[in-house]
This record gives sequence, structure tokens and C-alpha cells, in this order.
Amino acid sequence: MGLTKQYLRYVPAGNFNIIASQNCNLKFVTLEGQEGRFVAVGACEHVIIWDLRLGEKAQVLPGEKATVTAICASPNKRHLAVGYSDGNVQVYDLKSAEVISIFSGHRSEVTTLAFDSYGHKLASGSKDTDVIVWDTVAETGLCRLSGHKGPITQIAFMSQHNILISGSKDSFVKFWDLDTQHCFKTLTGHRTEVWGLSLVKDDQYLVTGCGDAELRVWKLSQKDPDSENKSSIDHLTSTLELIDLHESDDLNHPLQCHKIGSLLRAGKGRVVSMFCDGSGQVIGCHGTDTQLELFYFCTDDEAQVRLKKRLKKERKKNKELESNDQDQETQSQDLQLTLRDQVKRLVPIKLPNKPKSLDLVLGNGGELRVSVNLSNNTVELYTIQTAVKNCEATCLRSILNQGHHSEVRSVCFSNDNLAIASGSAEAIKMWNRPSQACLRTVETGYILSCIFVPGDRHVLAGLKNGTLLIIDIAAGDILEEIPAHSDELWAICLQPDQRGCVTGGGDKTVKFWQFELVVDEKSESKAKVLSLLHVKTLKLEDSVLCVKISPNGKFIAVGLLDTTVKIFFVDTLKFYLSLYGHKLPVLCLDISSDSALIATGSADRNVKIWGMDFGDCHKSIFAHDDSVTGLQFVPRTHYFFTCGKDGKVKQWDGDSYDKIITLQGHAGEAWALAVSPNGQFVVSCGADRVLRLYEKSEQPLVLQDEQEEEREQQEVLATGEQTVIPGQSGLNLPSKKTVGSEKAAESILECLEICEKYKEQLAEHEALQAASSRTLAPPQPPLLMQALGVSTPDDFLLETIRRIRPSDLEEALLLLPFSSVCEVLQILPALIARGDQVELVGKICIFLLKLHHAPIVANHTLLVTLKQLQKLAFAKVQELRDLVGYNLYGMQFIQREIEAAEGVQLFRDATLEKRKGDKKRKQREKLKRSMIVLNS
Repeated sequence: MGLTKQYLRYVPAGNFNIIASQNCNLKFVTLEGQEGRFVAVGACEHVIIWDLRLGEKAQVLPGEKATVTAICASPNKRHLAVGYSDGNVQVYDLKSAEVISIFSGHRSEVTTLAFDSYGHKLASGSKDTDVIVWDTVAETGLCRLSGHKGPITQIAFMSQHNILISGSKDSFVKFWDLDTQHCFKTLTGHRTEVWGLSLVKDDQYLVTGCGDAELRVWKLSQKDPDSENKSSIDHLTSTLELIDLHESDDLNHPLQCHKIGSLLRAGKGRVVSMFCDGSGQVIGCHGTDTQLELFYFCTDDEAQVRLKKRLKKERKKNKELESNDQDQETQSQDLQLTLRDQVKRLVPIKLPNKPKSLDLVLGNGGELRVSVNLSNNTVELYTIQTAVKNCEATCLRSILNQGHHSEVRSVCFSNDNLAIASGSAEAIKMWNRPSQACLRTVETGYILSCIFVPGDRHVLAGLKNGTLLIIDIAAGDILEEIPAHSDELWAICLQPDQRGCVTGGGDKTVKFWQFELVVDEKSESKAKVLSLLHVKTLKLEDSVLCVKISPNGKFIAVGLLDTTVKIFFVDTLKFYLSLYGHKLPVLCLDISSDSALIATGSADRNVKIWGMDFGDCHKSIFAHDDSVTGLQFVPRTHYFFTCGKDGKVKQWDGDSYDKIITLQGHAGEAWALAVSPNGQFVVSCGADRVLRLYEKSEQPLVLQDEQEEEREQQEVLATGEQTVIPGQSGLNLPSKKTVGSEKAAESILECLEICEKYKEQLAEHEALQAASSRTLAPPQPPLLMQALGVSTPDDFLLETIRRIRPSDLEEALLLLPFSSVCEVLQILPALIARGDQVELVGKICIFLLKLHHAPIVANHTLLVTLKQLQKLAFAKVQELRDLVGYNLYGMQFIQREIEAAEGVQLFRDATLEKRKGDKKRKQREKLKRSMIVLNS
């Protein structure tokens, strides 16, 4: 085999310009014990936690390749669950910014996440129409809930019952009993897709939003366990109250849910997002306009006060009624609180742009903080006093300057490789490449091209209206606006002698400009400033899309709208060559440093490499799945980078015509790229508003290895389909088949094979030892066992299983053949008898018995093993229960001793105290109403 050519790998060096992704919600998080100050947002594949007081990044939770689509904070404010576009869910520790759990179960993008009231369960909804409930403590899936016919839009746990509520685009809201894992009720009162739902006031009300102007309010009431009729309905019905039954209602439903009214929205369009604060008192929602609406659900005492005020106003209007009639009316209406009395509409918030998501935090003093993610890459924080009548919201902080407010269309490097300029539809920004911080922002028009002037003190920017801007970087101001072209200014190129530039526009002309210093008449010092002098013009037959002068200064290449590339002599502007071969217009081109090659990228998705001597096409490469939008050579090499509307960034070898590597690209179109003058850095921009920086590392890259990895990814190792088991046709596990589960199954099979061989060696050694009169040295354990630090086959199997990710364990056991399952079962009794990892071993034993129950029971050789497992498992589990009970009562005894000695109450459960107080208040209100009825 011949020598392989090695390249140096370009690796990601950072992302900047993005403040918050539009397709992900934002969430308030608690850091340093402060609530309402930090907000977590999705930023492509990362999660950024912004400090809204300082306007800076407080923390970055790094991701891999998939973009973030959903965020949810745990009730204890210590963890953050993040859903990704590939269907995975990761749980981060906010203190250490490390991943503590990874759940793989969905086959498409995760759309919503929700924790239960204790944080022990995490539910995730996806575009694959399934809802999966995960156990965050055991790090495994509990169940997969299938029943919706459309993508899941929002889910919520009931705080006092083991019930999950889900809304979907199929226009249905479903209630799931997590004990039996089935849907027991479906709300069909929505005419369009359900886009949001929230539980308010301790699960008393359910508010849903769909495509119309209504927010539907549904009543959910609770009842004491000693209720009548509890023997005729399910176990959950005994704790839920049946209210105002209609003829169409099913009495067998564990939950009776009835619409009691609607909240009319003033906003336009469908409900884009709707969220409730942690206390369940305030709901915020918005449509497709720039208005954010807030609804405050009053407490019972506040609702009674509002009812009395309303009745007082009604009595003033109707003075003809007698006093007795008024008292009777008051007593009869006092028994019925309407929705108007319980919901107060707060002053809506007018936003400067369309919102994409929001989150709410209600403080103790009635201060409501609202954080909003806007469509223009901005995060804003508002505050409003809910106790003050008609109080308008105040904007506390706006995170604006850390990124462009529209898609970035052009990027360029400075000559010293330390600065980056990026242009968008509203401004041009200067970035520090090492720190990736924004240095300057200059408000401009729609920028299509930009380039640094030699000396790195000025930037030239071409606008969509044909204007050429000269921008002073230090002052952050526009020095001059030159009407260079009458149509779009698509390209700017420096001349090789660094004394001027060339521009190409949609007005079918290429203009040559020369740098000059002129006296600034506006300033008092009459200092000289940079300006441009028009030298000559090259007129063409069609619009100019790209232009480039060869480094030797002899030729100028122009890409035209008629799909050709024409090359002219620079000095005389005479025609030299025409490069014809593309089927669609050439959008980008570049010439190598030695002026030997010219590469062109077109909207026909091809990249062609031509020779500058004769204009012959060396190679035509199908480079991207969509239009090629950017192309640039690495200085002093024949390597070049391309980017396209498929979002990918690729590196190519212009001599061997091989693709070197595909870099992590953009979510959406990639519009442009730039290579630094020293060739060490590459920056790209795209529709996801991210500037991605890549750095040349010292890691060698072998083409064959890289191609093999890409082939493995294309072969779809992780099918995401359910594993088929004989006799288990209806298997619906919450996990899915992934690369990790396949590797885990391979590691178990390899472990069993090594254990079998090692046992044979031990048996041979014992036989030889019995036949020999002298002592023989025992055989050395296999290298893999030595690497894991174990010496026996049982320890080797336990260590191999323990290293498997908990979310991949069940799928790995599914992939094992039945013969290997039998081998594992025969080893389990010895592991349980040792008392090591009893929970893990018991979990494996129960799962395998459930999965392969019929063949295991039919196998007579496993009967002895099953009896041993039954006996040992019961004994060990009983020991664990005794240990936990002993520790529990011991801690309670210590707690009582401390409380008696110190006179304080430890570990007071605020939630339990609140429930007790609510129960007593309801009993007092019920007694009061009974007395009113008796008196009347």
C-alpha cells in the first residue's frame, strides 16, 4: 500500500453573533441563589445563560452537532433539561455545566419538555407524535405514550396526581394516567391545532390556546377521598370531584373536565407560545403580532373582593330592586364565582419586534418579570407590578449589541488575522477574533459584500442599492457614501498592489477604484481621510455576480448572470477567456495564490476547477446539495473552502480533486465564508445568524479514515426503529436503537466471549494442576480484564455492564441473542449473592425475564438458575429495604432530638403546609356558604 497524503484538520474554534435561536424557547434559571436575573436560551447547538443585570454571558452549556429546540428547568433549580433536533434529551448540572444524563428515545425533533413537581420525572414531546416519560433518578425511560396523530406542542404534569396532559397539532388534548400508562380522556373542543396549554392555581384550571382568538379555560376540581360514589369509578376518581355533568360525559373517566369560559385575546394570529409562571397564577401568551398579553388568576380572597365590587356596581345601576331582593341576589351570586371575577387582564406589553417565546417569574411583592425572545435575535426583560391597577410594563434590559438582527450576508478577515467584519441587512459589526467580542457596530443599509482596506483602519461595504461605504473602524462612523452602481453591489475585490479595489454590480459594470487621501471639510482640523477615485469602467452584457483579480495582477475574472465566467486583461480590459460549462449562474469564484487555478461555484451545485493558462476545465465536482454561495482558496496552497445553501462547509484539494473534510455547518443556508490571510482560520455565516469560526489544528487528517467515518454515518447505524423480538410484537419501549446501544451490546458479547475463553484456560490449569505434582502458575487474565482492573469473569461482566449508559442498557439487552441472555442469567446469581450493585443486577434480571419469559420458562436447564435468582433476589431486596428503613427512622430520630434541643423545626415542607392551609380555607368557605343557605 502506498503512502497516504495527510492534511491538518480544521476544528471548530467558537460560535458568536447569536443571542438566542428562534426555534427554541427560553427559560428563567436560578444561579447563585438569584431568581429572575438569569435566563437560558438556545443558541444553535449550545445553551447560553444570559445575566440580564449585566447583559453578559454567565454560562455556556456546550452541545455537539444537533441544534437546541426545547429547554426546561427542574423545580429545584439545579438542573436544566435540553432537547435537541436529533431527538436526544440531555440534563445539565447548572453548577458544573456538565451533562449528567442523556436520554435517547425520539425519532425526530424534541418540541417540548416538562418536569414533574418533584423533578423525579421528565416528559418530552416530539414531532414523532410520541410523549416519553423519563426517570431522572434511574436515568431510564419509564414509558412511551402513543396516541396523538400530530406533533406534540406542549405537555404539563399535574402536581397532585400522577397525570400528564399533552397538547398536539391534531387539535386534541389528552390526559394520561401514568400508573396504567394509557389515555383516559381526550378534549375535542378545539377546531384547530393546540399550540399551548398551562395548569394554573394548583391544577384547578387548564388553559389551552389554539389557532383562534380564544384561550379556553377548563375546570378541574378535587374532592376528599371519603367522597360518595367512589366505589363506582376508578381509583383516581375517588380524589377528583365530578362537576356539572352533561349528557355526553362519560362517568367512567377518572377526570371530568369542562369548559367554563374563554379569555379573548387582543393579539392577531394563532397562539405562538403560552407559558405560566412557577406559582401558577399568571399566564403569558402572544400571537403572530408584536403584542404580549398577560392574564392574572386571582386567589380566592381576591376573587371574593372582585365579586363584591362587581355586585356593588350592579346594585347601583339597578336601584329599583328592593333591599330584600338585593340581599337574596347577593347570596345566590356569592355561591358562584364567574371567570370574570377570577381572571384579571394585565396591561399588554408592546414589543419592538415579533416575539418567539417568553417566560414568567412572579415575585413575593407582586412584581412580575417577563423575559422575551424576539425574532430579531434579541432578548428583553420587562417588569410589571400586578398589584397596581393599569400598571404598564417597564423594560429593564435589552441584549442587542452582541449580534446582528438579521441574517449575516458577508464576512471578511483583517490583514493581521485579528479582526472580523460581518455585514447584514441593518448594520456592519467588527469582531475581535481571539475573544469573539463585538467591538463596533455601524448602522448601514443592506450589505452584500465587505472587505478590509490595507492597514485595517477602514472597511469597504457594498450595499444592495449599489452604494459603496467607507467606514472608519476606530470612530465607528461612515466616512463617505459613494454611489458606485445603480443596482446591487455584489462583489468587492482588492487589487494585488493594495492601491485600489474593484467592484462589480447588477448594473452590468465592473469599476476600478484607487485609494486617495482627501481633506475632510467637515472637521475643523482639516485632516485627511480616505476616499476612492474612480479610474475606469468595464461594461458587460449581463449582471456581475462576482469578481476577482489574479494575484499576479494580469487578469480579472468576472462571473455573470448568463452562467459564464469571462476573463479580461487588467491593463487593457481586453477579452482573454470565457469559461463556459455551468448550467446556472456562477455565484462565487476565486483564483489561487500562484494564479494557476481558478475555482468557480454555481447555483447548479457544482464546483469547477479551471486552468488559467488555457481556460480548460480540470474537474467538475458535485459539491453541495444546493447552490454554492461561497468559495475561497487557502493562501499559498491549492486547497479551498466552499459553503452552500445546504448549510455545509467543505474543504477541497484543488490538485487531487478530493474532498478533505466536511465541517460542522449551519442550520439553514450558509451565505458566505472567509479564509484568514495566514490560512489558520476560516469563518462562515448563515441563515441561523451564527458566525462559525474554524481553526487549523495540529491533528493529522487521513482521507481514507475520514471517508470511512462518513460512510458509517450514511449507513445509518442508528435506525431509530424498534428492535424486533420473537413473541414481542407490541414492544413499545421508551428508548430507541442508537449507536451507543449497539456498541454496548457488542461490548457485552465480547465480554461473554472473553469470559468463556478465560474459564476454559482456568479449567485446563486445574486439570494440569491435578495431574502434576508441582505447583503451576495460573494463567494471566486477558488484557481487557487487566485494563478494567478486574480478575474474575463475574467482575468483568459487572464492570462492563456498569460502564454502559443507563439509557442505552435496555436497548443493548434487546440486541443480545437468546444464547447470550442465558449466559448472562447464569452469571447473575453469583453477582446478587455478593451483594454488589444489587439494584443494577436486579434491574437486568427483571428486564430479561419480562422480555424472554416464554423461552426461559421452557428451558429446563435454567430452572435451577431461576430458583436461585428468586431466593437470592428476595433476600437481598429485603436487606436493602431494612437498610433504607433503618436509615430513615434513624434520621427522623436525630431530627426530633435536634428540634427538641434547639427549639426549631427542620426541613419544613412548604408545599405540604400550603396544601394544608388551602384545605382548611376551603372547609371554612364551605361552612360559610352552608350557613348562608340555611339563613336564606
